[in-house]
Amino acid sequence: MSSKNKNNAKVSAAEEGASSFVLAPSNIRRFYHEVVAEFKKIVWPDRKVTFGLSGFVILLTVLLSIYLGAVDLILGKLVGLVLQ
Repeated sequence: MSSKNKNNAKVSAAEEGASSFVLAPSNIRRFYHEVVAEFKKIVWPDRKVTFGLSGFVILLTVLLSIYLGAVDLILGKLVGLVLQ
């Protein structure tokens, strides 16, 4: 008898959780207003910082590409010599 009560309690808790995620127009409007409020809190970097960080990322990508290409070339040559 007690297991039935536990099962009923689990089912009712699941139904309550499912009912809190109702896709109603008022919930969508509230979500939209919360998103707009959060976007107003964001501090965007200025143009100079953005260009500086983008340049750093591009430079780092080029350097890592050159390094990995060189390591791949060297290891490929070494494996070729060992297999001959």
